[in-house]
Amino acid sequence: MFLIGMGSIVMDDCVVESNSIIAVGAVVIEHTRIASGSIYAGVPARKVKELSAQQIEQISKLAQHYITYANWAEEAPESFL
Repeated sequence: MFLIGMGSIVMDDCVVESNSIIAVGAVVIEHTRIASGSIYAGVPARKVKELSAQQIEQISKLAQHYITYANWAEEAPESFL
């Protein structure tokens, strides 16, 4: 899994590897490879940090929470949306 922050732009022909984060508002330009286990931020996006094994585990848990919340929204009655 990976996380892409709100408002981020990932342009054509980019590769986003698992266990990575693209920060809020980052712009990943064409043909960029987002390496596994790293955080990219900025305009244009650049690698700003390498993640530890513990941080990667936490990211995986957070990503799973987002999936759960999305499923709840799909199951919600129209009157709640």
